[in-house]
Amino acid sequence: MVTPAVKREAVAHLTSARKMSERRACKLIGSDRMMVRYRSRRPDDAKLRERLRALAHERRRFGYRRLIIFLRREGFVVNHKKLFRIYREEGLMVRKRRGRKKALGSRVPMPVPQLPNDLWALDFVSDQFVCGRRFRILAIYDVCTRQCLATIADFSLPGTRVARELDLLIATRGKPGTIVSDNGPELISNAVLLWTDANKIHWHYIDPGKPIQNAFVESFNGRLRDEFLNETLFTSLAQTRAALEEWRRDYNAVRPHSRIGWLAPAVYAAQFGPQWAKAPRLVGGHAPWPIATTNQMEKITTQTQLVTG
Repeated sequence: MVTPAVKREAVAHLTSARKMSERRACKLIGSDRMMVRYRSRRPDDAKLRERLRALAHERRRFGYRRLIIFLRREGFVVNHKKLFRIYREEGLMVRKRRGRKKALGSRVPMPVPQLPNDLWALDFVSDQFVCGRRFRILAIYDVCTRQCLATIADFSLPGTRVARELDLLIATRGKPGTIVSDNGPELISNAVLLWTDANKIHWHYIDPGKPIQNAFVESFNGRLRDEFLNETLFTSLAQTRAALEEWRRDYNAVRPHSRIGWLAPAVYAAQFGPQWAKAPRLVGGHAPWPIATTNQMEKITTQTQLVTG
């Protein structure tokens, strides 16, 4: 199907290059003269386009559905169809990453808890520094409010560390009804089992090889990977923790979530009570920052090299 814009270009070419009259050119390509003479009176929306480009550059993995939420928060009155047209004209389409094969068979929606702290989900994510050394992130997620309660980054996160981080989180938010996780060695260790028994918390382990049974935190890990880990270069553990905490706060307080009416998780949580809107102040857990600063570490390294010769 030939669009009106293409027909106008064809008529302009025939009248200029072939010296045809407008009437004859329209008859030749089968278009109406009124359509050819039409000039759009649509405003160029310069401010909207400029702000849309800025938001898309700032949040490169957000599509137009999330960007329109930010624009409406700033006072722009625009419907989704117009924004999608401008979004395409500006060439801001998000490139889809390589997907996975989808399983066949019937799907049943997972039950969603009705109150905060009914269900926490835990999982690990790994990445690496620019030097190649790897680190891990423990993500703790409230399934009801869709809040990320904690993201703890470190080189090693054994079961004793997981138990300490959960104690710190419970001290500020309260006990969860149930915790769900996979069967990782840290999460089935004696330290976690003893902690679960001491705190009288039900810990549910999904079936081995069935991450879909912990789908909520797996979905969050996908957002974490796509919007933060793949877009950031990590140079040190301190820089990683600071950037991760900033992204977590943005995820909870600013980023719209599609499954809760495009509200930010903190705004949605506030509907259950003001005490749930505040995210726990976890700046990395029990080992948030290195004890020595960078300058002190360089001095210690230099002294060690001098002593050892």
